Amino acid sequence: MFDLVSPFPPAGDQPQAIAKLTEGVLSAARHQVLLGVTGSGKTFTIANVIRNVDKPTLVISHNKTLAAQLYAEFKGFFPRNAVEYFVSYFDYYQPEAYIPRTDTFIEKDSSRNDEIERLRLSTMSSLFARRDVVVVASVSCIYGIGSREDYEEMVIHLRTGLELTRDQLLSRLVDLQYSRNDIAFERGRFRVRGDTVELCPAYAEDALRIEFFGDVIERITRFDPLTGRKFEELAATTIYPGAQFVTPMNKIRRAILTIREELGDRIAWFEKHGKLIEAQRIKMRTEYDLEMMEEMGFCSGIENYSRHISDRPPGSRPCTLLDFMPPDYLLVIDESHATVPQLGGMFAGDISRKKVLVEYGFRLPSALDNRPLNFDEFQSLQGQTIYVSATPGPKELEWARQPVKRGPGVAPGSDFPSGANGQGARGTSGVVELVVRPTGLVDPKITVKPLRGQIDDLIEEARKRVERKERVLVTTLTKRTAEELTDYLRDIGINVRYLHSEIDAIERVEILRALRKGEFDVLVGINLLREGLDLPEVSLVAILDADKEGYLRSTTSLTQTAGRAARHLHGEVILYADVMTQSIQKFLAISNYRREKQLAYNAEHHITPRSVTRAVEDSLATYESKRQQADAVLREAGADFDVTETLRELEEEMVTAANNLEFEKAALLRDQIKELKRQFGHAAGAVKMPGPAAAGSVSYPRGKRRR
Repeated sequence: MFDLVSPFPPAGDQPQAIAKLTEGVLSAARHQVLLGVTGSGKTFTIANVIRNVDKPTLVISHNKTLAAQLYAEFKGFFPRNAVEYFVSYFDYYQPEAYIPRTDTFIEKDSSRNDEIERLRLSTMSSLFARRDVVVVASVSCIYGIGSREDYEEMVIHLRTGLELTRDQLLSRLVDLQYSRNDIAFERGRFRVRGDTVELCPAYAEDALRIEFFGDVIERITRFDPLTGRKFEELAATTIYPGAQFVTPMNKIRRAILTIREELGDRIAWFEKHGKLIEAQRIKMRTEYDLEMMEEMGFCSGIENYSRHISDRPPGSRPCTLLDFMPPDYLLVIDESHATVPQLGGMFAGDISRKKVLVEYGFRLPSALDNRPLNFDEFQSLQGQTIYVSATPGPKELEWARQPVKRGPGVAPGSDFPSGANGQGARGTSGVVELVVRPTGLVDPKITVKPLRGQIDDLIEEARKRVERKERVLVTTLTKRTAEELTDYLRDIGINVRYLHSEIDAIERVEILRALRKGEFDVLVGINLLREGLDLPEVSLVAILDADKEGYLRSTTSLTQTAGRAARHLHGEVILYADVMTQSIQKFLAISNYRREKQLAYNAEHHITPRSVTRAVEDSLATYESKRQQADAVLREAGADFDVTETLRELEEEMVTAANNLEFEKAALLRDQIKELKRQFGHAAGAVKMPGPAAAGSVSYPRGKRRR
């Protein structure tokens, strides 16, 4: 089914990794791990596996930015197949919440991105229509969407010669949440001209023209809604719902009855316990929602009644994107060391907020069943899985190795295999390594130096790199240390800047781009191991106080941080430490094993390593036309930073702040997005803005730190 397009054949470790992963999937292995180093071509390897096993595939990433990068890559590899993008369609989302301490209720506030909503609907329609589908999703795929059965029941199948009156078709379109508009012909709308009905599907970029002869469909045509140019005539077509939450009206009426029953029970419980304010509150709010549902078929916050609408028992899991995947689908979890914990932690955060709303009469108890999956439920829907990471977590490794006894190549207690597959040089475990890079680059050289005089040594090493016009990353343990070290290095003549969480998203992107362009030479930070932080110009990573055990100096953190120097021919990592901690020992063992294997491969195949090169203006896009146009405008204008990527980072910070109930911070970020769009005009308008800025909110000028 899958037609892989690539100008390069697999190279380095890729052929053996592709063969082993393919064999594992075809032999029904439940869990496999692709342990790939930075720059080894993990996405290309997975694309080859998808082509070989011919299974519909779901790829999950832990944030929208990386999901967009993966979507672009897979779309390039499979241009003739259905590569779909399924992430949260909210540009801004502030959930409703109640803070009892201050008696503050915060209304739900959100702003949808129409283009991403179209891509989500396109995903759902593709999964019904074909099998050659690769879906790239964020962790939002474990949140509830409409029932698969209801969605399938509402689909309209049309063909030429079918007996169907025009009015019957119009009525069905309204049931599918399409609206009639004879003037503005846009996505999710239809218009009528005599015996001709024209429809702009909510999930597609083209339109359909259905022509009737009496009560029979005479012709179906696909055309361009903007120019009217005809693409082709169709013998048959299928029209999918215009929204993710679609339910037949008979189910809505039945749900209203059960909601009223729950409302009566809840009012009685509040009154019994003397909570009269809560009883009045839940009665007023729910009765209003029920009136809207009776008259309009929907209401604001209708998702909180999803258990009643889908007729699920209390406590049952919601329907998610995983229910739309075919039973034999392949699951790929990208950056699994970050994605798996996030999948496991979303349920608890959601339920804690909603319990307060239920306790104080803002929502019925059934609202608790509108939630993301918990991890046990996720695992029950999990297909054959490949976990992809340079530093997979112990859980993924445990799952992948369960059928296999520990071999001699794995040190007791080790988080990573020290042999090719966790069993020495030639194991058959579910852990597959991707160590040798196609470019021939080897892992950076690791040097351990004493803490005494670490700053003086760092200065000497940094100046060597500056003379060669290379870049340096320095990691510290605290923000204060980062700032003070930056000031000290600047005072002695080194062109340096610092980066930490108090730097907002706009300035953060500018700093990284300025480092790549050579506007300064040394970047000091705390956590510079971000997945996807691609800085080919960096030849030295210096880790201060490396022997202070903890999250920032764990084996995973050291490995990820060292990977920032893995794209340079002369990459080196210096650890300043007096004590060889367990994390350092594991990290050195991993690095030495990888370097030995890479050097041996290069010698055997007469490969000369070469550095990675990439243009600074590498734009993050989801291949939607508006964003491509925006990026083109900015490049022509000589913009100093990628506004599309910056807006995405700001949106993610805004959503995180809102989810953490930090609503003042969320409002500030919303204002920053608005100001950024104002400065860049239409070019930045590809991302929909949230509502008006909160009263009294201010925008900080760039370059100022917030305390």
